[in-house]
Amino acid sequence: MADYETFELGNLVLQSGATLRNAKLAYKTHGTLSRSKDNVIVYPTFFGGQHTHNEGLIGEGRALDPRRYFIIVPDMLGNGLSSSPSNTPPPYDRARFPGVSLYDNVMCQHRLVTEQFGVERIALVCGFSMGAQQSFHWGALFPDMVERIAPWCGSARTSPHNFVFLEGVKAALCADDAWNGGWYDRQPGKGLRAMARVYAGWAPSQAFYRERVFLNMGFSSLEDYLITGWEGRYLQLDANDILAMVYTWQHGDISDNPLYEGDFLKALGSIKAKSLVMPSRTDQYFPPEDNEIEVGHMPNAELRVIPTIWGHIGGGPGRNPEDTRFIDDALKELLAS
Repeated sequence: MADYETFELGNLVLQSGATLRNAKLAYKTHGTLSRSKDNVIVYPTFFGGQHTHNEGLIGEGRALDPRRYFIIVPDMLGNGLSSSPSNTPPPYDRARFPGVSLYDNVMCQHRLVTEQFGVERIALVCGFSMGAQQSFHWGALFPDMVERIAPWCGSARTSPHNFVFLEGVKAALCADDAWNGGWYDRQPGKGLRAMARVYAGWAPSQAFYRERVFLNMGFSSLEDYLITGWEGRYLQLDANDILAMVYTWQHGDISDNPLYEGDFLKALGSIKAKSLVMPSRTDQYFPPEDNEIEVGHMPNAELRVIPTIWGHIGGGPGRNPEDTRFIDDALKELLAS
Protein backbone atom coordinates (compact mmCIF):
# COMPACT_ATOMS: atom_id res chain seq x y z
CA MET A 1 0.00 0.00 0.00
CA ALA A 2 1.10 3.56 -0.72
CA ASP A 3 2.50 5.43 2.27
CA TYR A 4 1.20 8.76 0.99
CA GLU A 5 -2.05 10.51 0.16
CA THR A 6 -3.21 12.27 -2.99
CA PHE A 7 -4.79 15.70 -3.30
CA GLU A 8 -6.91 16.02 -6.43
CA LEU A 9 -6.11 19.27 -8.25
CA GLY A 10 -8.68 18.89 -11.01
CA ASN A 11 -7.92 20.60 -14.31
CA LEU A 12 -4.71 22.45 -13.52
CA VAL A 13 -3.87 25.46 -15.72
CA LEU A 14 -0.09 25.89 -15.69
CA GLN A 15 1.99 29.03 -16.16
CA SER A 16 2.82 27.72 -19.63
CA GLY A 17 -0.87 27.87 -20.61
CA ALA A 18 -1.23 24.10 -20.81
CA THR A 19 -3.95 22.36 -18.79
CA LEU A 20 -3.15 19.15 -16.95
CA ARG A 21 -6.50 17.42 -16.55
CA ASN A 22 -7.20 15.44 -13.41
CA ALA A 23 -3.86 16.57 -11.98
CA LYS A 24 -2.78 15.29 -8.58
CA LEU A 25 -0.41 16.23 -5.81
CA ALA A 26 1.04 13.43 -3.70
CA TYR A 27 1.93 14.24 -0.11
CA LYS A 28 2.66 12.71 3.27
CA THR A 29 2.02 14.18 6.70
CA HIS A 30 3.73 13.59 10.02
CA GLY A 31 2.23 14.54 13.37
CA THR A 32 -1.14 16.07 14.25
CA LEU A 33 -2.59 19.41 13.26
CA SER A 34 -3.27 21.47 16.40
CA ARG A 35 -6.72 22.86 17.11
CA SER A 36 -5.46 26.36 16.42
CA LYS A 37 -3.72 25.13 13.25
CA ASP A 38 -0.58 27.01 14.18
CA ASN A 39 1.96 24.15 14.17
CA VAL A 40 2.33 23.61 10.42
CA ILE A 41 5.64 23.01 8.67
CA VAL A 42 5.76 22.60 4.88
CA TYR A 43 8.78 20.61 3.71
CA PRO A 44 8.84 20.15 -0.12
CA THR A 45 10.86 17.48 -1.91
CA PHE A 46 14.01 17.96 -4.01
CA PHE A 47 15.29 16.96 -7.45
CA GLY A 48 15.00 13.22 -7.98
CA GLY A 49 13.55 12.78 -4.49
CA GLN A 50 10.21 11.71 -3.11
CA HIS A 51 8.69 12.30 0.32
CA THR A 52 10.56 9.37 1.88
CA HIS A 53 13.88 11.03 1.02
CA ASN A 54 13.01 13.97 3.31
CA GLU A 55 12.56 11.78 6.37
CA GLY A 56 16.19 11.93 7.50
CA LEU A 57 15.36 15.22 9.24
CA ILE A 58 11.98 14.22 10.69
CA GLY A 59 11.66 12.47 14.06
CA GLU A 60 11.33 12.75 17.80
CA GLY A 61 13.93 15.04 19.29
CA ARG A 62 14.64 16.70 15.96
CA ALA A 63 13.58 20.19 14.94
CA LEU A 64 10.93 18.62 12.71
CA ASP A 65 9.38 16.69 15.58
CA PRO A 66 5.98 15.16 14.75
CA ARG A 67 5.05 15.20 18.45
CA ARG A 68 5.00 19.00 18.24
CA TYR A 69 4.51 19.93 14.60
CA PHE A 70 2.23 18.95 11.74
CA ILE A 71 4.70 18.40 8.91
CA ILE A 72 3.38 18.34 5.34
CA VAL A 73 5.75 16.90 2.73
CA PRO A 74 4.38 17.62 -0.77
CA ASP A 75 5.88 15.71 -3.68
CA MET A 76 7.07 17.94 -6.49
CA LEU A 77 5.23 17.73 -9.80
CA GLY A 78 7.28 15.52 -12.11
CA ASN A 79 8.76 13.30 -9.39
CA GLY A 80 6.81 10.19 -10.37
CA LEU A 81 4.19 10.37 -7.59
CA SER A 82 2.53 13.73 -8.20
CA SER A 83 1.45 14.34 -11.81
CA SER A 84 4.44 13.42 -13.97
CA PRO A 85 5.29 12.31 -17.51
CA SER A 86 5.35 8.69 -16.34
CA ASN A 87 1.86 8.67 -14.80
CA THR A 88 -0.10 11.19 -16.88
CA PRO A 89 -2.43 9.74 -19.55
CA PRO A 90 -2.41 10.98 -23.16
CA PRO A 91 -2.29 13.54 -24.61
CA TYR A 92 0.13 15.02 -22.03
CA ASP A 93 1.99 11.80 -21.32
CA ARG A 94 5.74 11.17 -21.64
CA ALA A 95 7.44 13.67 -23.99
CA ARG A 96 4.24 15.74 -24.24
CA PHE A 97 4.25 16.56 -20.52
CA PRO A 98 4.28 20.37 -20.31
CA GLY A 99 6.89 22.46 -18.58
CA VAL A 100 6.02 22.97 -14.92
CA SER A 101 7.40 25.88 -12.89
CA LEU A 102 8.19 26.20 -9.22
CA TYR A 103 5.38 28.77 -9.14
CA ASP A 104 3.02 26.04 -10.36
CA ASN A 105 4.26 23.72 -7.63
CA VAL A 106 3.88 26.20 -4.80
CA MET A 107 0.44 27.34 -5.92
CA CYS A 108 -0.68 23.68 -5.85
CA GLN A 109 0.87 23.23 -2.41
CA HIS A 110 -0.95 26.35 -1.21
CA ARG A 111 -4.21 24.79 -2.34
CA LEU A 112 -3.36 21.61 -0.43
CA VAL A 113 -2.56 23.52 2.75
CA THR A 114 -5.61 25.79 2.63
CA GLU A 115 -8.28 23.59 1.02
CA GLN A 116 -7.41 20.24 2.56
CA PHE A 117 -6.33 21.40 6.01
CA GLY A 118 -7.80 24.91 6.38
CA VAL A 119 -4.45 26.36 7.39
CA GLU A 120 -3.95 30.14 7.30
CA ARG A 121 -0.51 30.46 8.94
CA ILE A 122 2.62 28.39 8.39
CA ALA A 123 5.29 28.26 11.09
CA LEU A 124 8.07 27.20 8.70
CA VAL A 125 8.72 26.28 5.10
CA CYS A 126 12.04 24.53 4.65
CA GLY A 127 13.81 22.32 2.18
CA PHE A 128 16.95 21.08 0.48
CA SER A 129 18.05 21.97 -3.07
CA MET A 130 14.88 22.35 -5.18
CA GLY A 131 13.04 22.15 -1.86
CA ALA A 132 15.02 25.25 -0.90
CA GLN A 133 13.93 26.94 -4.12
CA GLN A 134 10.31 26.17 -3.24
CA SER A 135 10.88 27.59 0.25
CA PHE A 136 12.02 30.89 -1.27
CA HIS A 137 8.92 30.86 -3.48
CA TRP A 138 6.62 30.32 -0.51
CA GLY A 139 8.19 33.31 1.27
CA ALA A 140 7.81 35.58 -1.75
CA LEU A 141 4.38 34.46 -2.92
CA PHE A 142 2.71 34.32 0.50
CA PRO A 143 4.62 36.78 2.69
CA ASP A 144 1.74 37.29 5.14
CA MET A 145 1.18 33.56 5.62
CA VAL A 146 4.69 32.21 6.15
CA GLU A 147 6.39 33.04 9.45
CA ARG A 148 9.80 31.47 8.75
CA ILE A 149 11.71 29.95 5.87
CA ALA A 150 14.87 27.85 5.96
CA PRO A 151 16.22 27.06 2.49
CA TRP A 152 19.48 25.12 2.39
CA CYS A 153 21.68 24.30 -0.61
CA GLY A 154 19.35 26.15 -2.97
CA SER A 155 18.67 29.61 -4.39
CA ALA A 156 15.86 32.05 -5.04
CA ARG A 157 16.76 32.07 -8.73
CA THR A 158 18.63 29.48 -10.78
CA SER A 159 21.91 31.03 -11.89
CA PRO A 160 23.22 30.89 -15.48
CA HIS A 161 26.06 28.60 -14.36
CA ASN A 162 23.58 26.26 -12.70
CA PHE A 163 21.50 26.28 -15.89
CA VAL A 164 24.53 25.25 -17.94
CA PHE A 165 25.42 22.44 -15.51
CA LEU A 166 21.92 21.06 -16.08
CA GLU A 167 22.36 21.34 -19.84
CA GLY A 168 25.19 18.82 -19.46
CA VAL A 169 22.92 16.49 -17.50
CA LYS A 170 20.22 16.73 -20.19
CA ALA A 171 22.65 16.26 -23.07
CA ALA A 172 24.14 13.10 -21.57
CA LEU A 173 20.71 11.57 -21.03
CA CYS A 174 19.31 12.47 -24.45
CA ALA A 175 22.40 11.27 -26.37
CA ASP A 176 21.22 7.68 -25.95
CA ASP A 177 19.52 6.50 -29.18
CA ALA A 178 16.98 4.69 -27.03
CA TRP A 179 15.82 8.10 -25.81
CA ASN A 180 13.92 8.55 -29.09
CA GLY A 181 12.80 12.08 -28.31
CA GLY A 182 11.10 10.92 -25.16
CA TRP A 183 8.97 8.24 -26.85
CA TYR A 184 11.09 5.29 -25.71
CA ASP A 185 9.79 1.74 -25.32
CA ARG A 186 12.42 1.02 -22.69
CA GLN A 187 14.30 3.34 -20.38
CA PRO A 188 17.43 4.80 -22.04
CA GLY A 189 19.86 3.01 -19.74
CA LYS A 190 23.05 4.26 -21.37
CA GLY A 191 21.83 7.83 -21.18
CA LEU A 192 20.79 7.47 -17.55
CA ARG A 193 24.20 6.04 -16.64
CA ALA A 194 25.99 8.83 -18.53
CA MET A 195 23.83 11.48 -16.87
CA ALA A 196 24.57 9.98 -13.45
CA ARG A 197 28.31 10.21 -14.05
CA VAL A 198 28.04 13.83 -15.16
CA TYR A 199 26.06 14.58 -12.01
CA ALA A 200 28.59 12.75 -9.83
CA GLY A 201 31.25 15.26 -10.83
CA TRP A 202 29.16 18.18 -9.61
CA ALA A 203 27.14 17.16 -6.55
CA PRO A 204 30.05 16.31 -4.19
CA SER A 205 33.02 18.65 -3.91
CA GLN A 206 36.63 18.31 -5.02
CA ALA A 207 37.59 17.89 -1.35
CA PHE A 208 35.04 15.08 -0.98
CA TYR A 209 36.88 13.12 -3.68
CA ARG A 210 40.34 14.19 -2.55
CA GLU A 211 39.64 12.87 0.95
CA ARG A 212 38.00 9.72 -0.50
CA VAL A 213 34.95 10.20 1.68
CA PHE A 214 33.08 7.62 -0.41
CA LEU A 215 35.19 4.87 1.20
CA ASN A 216 33.81 5.82 4.60
CA MET A 217 30.29 5.57 3.15
CA GLY A 218 30.67 1.85 2.52
CA PHE A 219 31.75 1.90 -1.12
CA SER A 220 34.76 -0.25 -1.97
CA SER A 221 36.27 2.05 -4.60
CA LEU A 222 35.65 5.18 -6.65
CA GLU A 223 34.16 3.07 -9.43
CA ASP A 224 31.89 1.29 -6.98
CA TYR A 225 30.69 4.69 -5.77
CA LEU A 226 29.94 5.85 -9.33
CA ILE A 227 28.13 2.65 -10.30
CA THR A 228 26.22 1.99 -7.10
CA GLY A 229 25.85 5.45 -5.60
CA TRP A 230 25.06 7.31 -8.82
CA GLU A 231 24.14 5.05 -11.71
CA GLY A 232 22.09 2.83 -9.42
CA ARG A 233 20.13 5.79 -8.09
CA TYR A 234 19.15 7.29 -11.43
CA LEU A 235 18.42 3.97 -13.12
CA GLN A 236 15.48 3.75 -10.72
CA LEU A 237 13.90 6.91 -12.17
CA ASP A 238 11.97 7.52 -15.36
CA ALA A 239 13.94 9.56 -17.92
CA ASN A 240 11.03 11.84 -18.81
CA ASP A 241 10.39 12.50 -15.13
CA ILE A 242 14.03 13.50 -14.69
CA LEU A 243 13.81 15.95 -17.59
CA ALA A 244 10.56 17.40 -16.27
CA MET A 245 12.29 18.18 -12.98
CA VAL A 246 15.31 19.61 -14.82
CA TYR A 247 12.98 21.98 -16.67
CA THR A 248 11.46 23.12 -13.38
CA TRP A 249 14.89 23.63 -11.86
CA GLN A 250 16.29 25.54 -14.84
CA HIS A 251 13.37 27.96 -14.79
CA GLY A 252 13.45 28.62 -11.05
CA ASP A 253 12.92 32.32 -10.27
CA ILE A 254 10.81 33.75 -7.43
CA SER A 255 10.01 36.82 -9.55
CA ASP A 256 8.87 35.00 -12.70
CA ASN A 257 5.16 35.22 -11.94
CA PRO A 258 2.23 37.66 -12.19
CA LEU A 259 2.92 39.03 -8.70
CA TYR A 260 6.44 40.35 -9.40
CA GLU A 261 6.63 40.33 -13.21
CA GLY A 262 10.37 39.66 -13.28
CA ASP A 263 11.43 42.16 -10.59
CA PHE A 264 13.79 39.88 -8.67
CA LEU A 265 14.90 42.44 -6.08
CA LYS A 266 11.30 43.35 -5.33
CA ALA A 267 10.48 39.69 -4.82
CA LEU A 268 13.39 39.23 -2.41
CA GLY A 269 12.47 42.39 -0.53
CA SER A 270 8.90 41.18 -0.13
CA ILE A 271 9.86 38.11 1.92
CA LYS A 272 8.73 39.05 5.42
CA ALA A 273 9.46 35.66 6.96
CA LYS A 274 12.34 35.29 9.37
CA SER A 275 14.78 33.54 7.06
CA LEU A 276 17.78 31.34 7.70
CA VAL A 277 19.55 30.63 4.42
CA MET A 278 22.13 27.83 4.60
CA PRO A 279 24.39 27.13 1.63
CA SER A 280 27.05 24.46 1.64
CA ARG A 281 30.54 25.97 1.75
CA THR A 282 31.65 23.67 -1.07
CA ASP A 283 28.50 23.56 -3.23
CA GLN A 284 29.54 23.81 -6.88
CA TYR A 285 26.21 24.91 -8.35
CA PHE A 286 24.42 26.62 -5.45
CA PRO A 287 27.50 28.49 -4.12
CA PRO A 288 27.33 30.63 -0.96
CA GLU A 289 28.06 33.76 -3.01
CA ASP A 290 24.65 33.54 -4.72
CA ASN A 291 22.85 33.26 -1.39
CA GLU A 292 24.92 36.11 0.06
CA ILE A 293 23.62 38.39 -2.68
CA GLU A 294 20.04 37.23 -2.11
CA VAL A 295 20.18 37.61 1.67
CA GLY A 296 21.46 41.16 1.21
CA HIS A 297 18.10 42.08 -0.33
CA MET A 298 15.91 40.20 2.17
CA PRO A 299 14.71 42.29 5.13
CA ASN A 300 14.79 39.59 7.82
CA ALA A 301 17.38 37.05 6.71
CA GLU A 302 20.60 35.52 7.98
CA LEU A 303 23.22 33.64 5.95
CA ARG A 304 24.69 30.65 7.77
CA VAL A 305 27.14 28.53 5.76
CA ILE A 306 27.25 24.78 6.34
CA PRO A 307 30.97 24.02 6.95
CA THR A 308 31.12 20.82 4.93
CA ILE A 309 33.39 19.23 2.34
CA TRP A 310 30.48 17.16 1.03
CA GLY A 311 29.51 19.79 -1.53
CA HIS A 312 25.84 19.97 -2.47
CA ILE A 313 25.02 16.52 -1.11
CA GLY A 314 26.01 17.61 2.39
CA GLY A 315 22.51 19.10 2.60
CA GLY A 316 20.78 15.85 1.70
CA PRO A 317 18.47 14.99 4.63
CA GLY A 318 20.25 12.40 6.76
CA ARG A 319 23.03 11.95 4.22
CA ASN A 320 25.94 13.00 6.43
CA PRO A 321 25.31 12.92 10.21
CA GLU A 322 27.52 15.94 10.92
CA ASP A 323 25.85 18.14 8.30
CA THR A 324 22.39 16.88 9.26
CA ARG A 325 23.10 17.85 12.88
CA PHE A 326 24.20 21.34 11.78
CA ILE A 327 20.98 21.84 9.80
CA ASP A 328 18.81 20.36 12.55
CA ASP A 329 20.36 22.62 15.20
CA ALA A 330 19.79 25.65 12.99
CA LEU A 331 16.15 24.68 12.42
CA LYS A 332 15.63 24.28 16.18
CA GLU A 333 17.05 27.75 16.76
CA LEU A 334 14.86 29.26 14.03
CA LEU A 335 11.68 27.60 15.31
CA ALA A 336 12.45 28.76 18.86
CA SER A 337 12.81 32.38 17.74
